[in-house]
Amino acid sequence: MTDLNQLQNGSDIRGIAITAEGYTANLEQQQVERIAKGIITWLKQEKGVTHTPITIAIGQDSRLSGESIKQWLIDAFMTEDIHVIDVGLSTTPAMFMATQFPEFNADCGIMITASHLPFYYNGIKLFTKDGGAEHEDIEFILEHAPETFEKTNVVGHVEEKEVLSAYSKDLVDKIIAQTQSDKPLEGFKIVLDAGNGAGGFFAEKVLETLGADTTGSQFLDPDGHFPNHIPNPDNKEAMASIKEAVLANHADLGVIFDTDVDRAAVVDKSGEVINRNNLIAVLATIVLNDYPGATIVTNSPTSSHLKTFIEGLNGKQVRYLCGYRNVINKGIELNSQGIDVPLSIETSGHAAFKENYFLDDGAYVVAKILMLLPKLKQQNLELSDLIADLKQPAETTEVRFKISGADYKLLGESIIDAMHDLVAETPGFIIDMDNEEGIRTTVFDHFGQGWFLLRMSLHEPLLVLQVENDVDGKNKAVLETLLSFFSRYDFLNTDQLNKELEG
Repeated sequence: MTDLNQLQNGSDIRGIAITAEGYTANLEQQQVERIAKGIITWLKQEKGVTHTPITIAIGQDSRLSGESIKQWLIDAFMTEDIHVIDVGLSTTPAMFMATQFPEFNADCGIMITASHLPFYYNGIKLFTKDGGAEHEDIEFILEHAPETFEKTNVVGHVEEKEVLSAYSKDLVDKIIAQTQSDKPLEGFKIVLDAGNGAGGFFAEKVLETLGADTTGSQFLDPDGHFPNHIPNPDNKEAMASIKEAVLANHADLGVIFDTDVDRAAVVDKSGEVINRNNLIAVLATIVLNDYPGATIVTNSPTSSHLKTFIEGLNGKQVRYLCGYRNVINKGIELNSQGIDVPLSIETSGHAAFKENYFLDDGAYVVAKILMLLPKLKQQNLELSDLIADLKQPAETTEVRFKISGADYKLLGESIIDAMHDLVAETPGFIIDMDNEEGIRTTVFDHFGQGWFLLRMSLHEPLLVLQVENDVDGKNKAVLETLLSFFSRYDFLNTDQLNKELEG
């Protein structure tokens, strides 16, 4: 029997739902039904849901295994007094909003998704009216998932009711209220790339409703094979695809979502890609205009230039741990301490606004940008003009080192500890103390001008090295020095670093 604990992925559940490409399925009917019973116990014992029936809304993205997993959840829920709302195709943010919209009033929202991972993966994200599940919640659910249970009684009830129309109307109403226009996007051509995920609705239900011409939009039809590109706004091929569509259609803006629409990025009319540090800078500009002097929480691998940019807007940046729940929770924590944090955002595109339940919502990110477009047009400005002062590095490199051994976390942390000695003894390296994850080092003199960050991967046996430099060609000098350090450890695979240096 599958050890359910191996299905925990931080604050989500994730596994192999389809045996393929050498991967054996471990998220099948038996595991899903057990998880369903664990969810019920969690809602009753940990979330304090005492009324009956308990209302659970369930939706899925375009993954091939989504319908099966949903049905297995429903079958298990039907053995108890549960009112299931089957919303069909949905997005992660919409499933949270199903706990907020009065016409759904769900005690729990379940989203079946594995974000941008290959087609054979799938998983479960959970929400209550208070927000997303935490790491500890998933632990509780998996620990309270019974090995067997009685399936004969059918006492629950299933209702079919789609949620994306209500979710879209909520976004449209907010954009209209902010712009004070029923058709604020009239005269704009906006191209959407949904990556064959769940975000295709946004073209018709939001962009066209607000007056935009969406000619040239691509990959709007749900297809769990993801035949065109990885649905990931942090992926170079995906961003190249939407950039090409913007330029080919002479669009004013390009929008791209990941599979379950909790992340987004955009491309301006000139083809400039606005993701990662650039997206953080744009959104920081928006929120600091509304909340002068506020603090933006990000994850650790942001550019040093981003900090300079935010401080130039009279804002503050807190670099925190990777992991979208970590970044969101840090923003919530600081707000509770009286520090104004209107935005928490990761370089991957997970962005959560205080004004929007601190929900990481890619469509809401785009809505914030859409609210700004008419004003920029009046001022004869482009989106990229907002970040003209954000300096761009000449070189960026990311290297991942696989760690062998069962105690990979301890081994990885031992390397990070040893890196402190290397930095101390290397002229041109100095530790950057404004960091809470791994070790961040400023490089200078013959290493150029930049920084590198070495940290543990959140969920995999990997060390992740990120290097940026303002001097073209100098990342190689940094990597050469680090290669001799990493080569000391026989449990560390340095193949990718060697390829970088050879290339």
